[in-house]
Amino acid sequence: MNRTAVRAGAAVLAVAVAALTGCERGSSTGPAPPPSAPAGSGCPAALARAEAAVRRAERTDSAWNGPVTGPRAVPGRSLVLVAQSMTNPGVAGVAEGVQEAAGAIGWRVRVIDGQGTPAGIQAAFGQAVALRPDGIVIAGFDPRLTSQQVAHAGAEHIPLIGWHAVASPGPSRDPALFTNVTTRVGDVARISADWVIAHGHGAAGVVVFTDASIPFARNKSELITKELGTCAGVRLLAEENIPLADTSSRTPQEVSSLLSRFPRRWTHSVAINDVYFADAAPALRAARRKGAGAPYNIGAGDGDPSAFQRINSRQFQAATVPEALSEQGWQIVDEFNRAFAGAPASGYVAPVHIATAANSRGATSWDPPGYRAAYRRIWEGQRPAGQMRSAAMRR
Repeated sequence: MNRTAVRAGAAVLAVAVAALTGCERGSSTGPAPPPSAPAGSGCPAALARAEAAVRRAERTDSAWNGPVTGPRAVPGRSLVLVAQSMTNPGVAGVAEGVQEAAGAIGWRVRVIDGQGTPAGIQAAFGQAVALRPDGIVIAGFDPRLTSQQVAHAGAEHIPLIGWHAVASPGPSRDPALFTNVTTRVGDVARISADWVIAHGHGAAGVVVFTDASIPFARNKSELITKELGTCAGVRLLAEENIPLADTSSRTPQEVSSLLSRFPRRWTHSVAINDVYFADAAPALRAARRKGAGAPYNIGAGDGDPSAFQRINSRQFQAATVPEALSEQGWQIVDEFNRAFAGAPASGYVAPVHIATAANSRGATSWDPPGYRAAYRRIWEGQRPAGQMRSAAMRR
């Protein structure tokens, strides 16, 4: 979940869910093994499974596992991307991917910035519909904030494709989206917790940072906590409920309190968004903690450039689970091509990836190999290499 999108939605959602949050400040759930606990002492079976999952997620050379067949390029189409805010690195990254892919397929794209406010997003969406494009991208905001504009687009038979627009990937009936491009929240939560289990060798004291005012974020942190619970050697020390809109003001104070409460037991952290660690760094630095030492922090979502910079410089963040923003932009264009051709959505969901200093090699984003060539082959009407060889053998 991207930082600015969540902040924009938080104000709308906070009142509705305030009575349900019930999770203000975390508390210790019992003693955790010290950082020097022997490797593998907590949960041999869960540790082996977590280590295997992390090894797969850390690979950077995996072959393209997305679509290899689909309709040829439908010519001469136009798209409008309505951005929650172009200051949001996630939204800006996927917009860049859409523009690049549109250039490859021969389409026109216009980006309209919603500037991060409900009124701005509604105005941008209204402008997009008035332009009567062939398709509209809903980039980083909940379509229910713009229900009138969504209905107007439907009346004009303009297909809508979301990026992080609803909680789950794939087609959506309510709101009506041809498809929604995102990773699966359960996969992101699971691999984040598995990284902690593997990194701690089955023994860790963990703090989870979340925003309980947002159902999507709270669900993610609950899934993280559930996966951490599969290892008996991992102890949840606290769950810190800090609204994303308040991270800069509240996180340093909360981190100082945590350091006082758990000076040795706090070995790892998982946050529903990387931004918590940007705001935790000053407090950790003031406490003379080493940037490459405990607590070892992983962000369960986004992987914006600043997160990569902290990871690569080993400054109070060890890992992130990033979105492949450019790849998702290309997928959005391919999904529109399927919609224009009368084909169903591809059903593709990108696998989760873990970025660390060891595998990012100084990069500031996750850009997996293979997708550009694969989509170009689809749009140019080329069959996959295996199909071409089979056809040649039949002749």
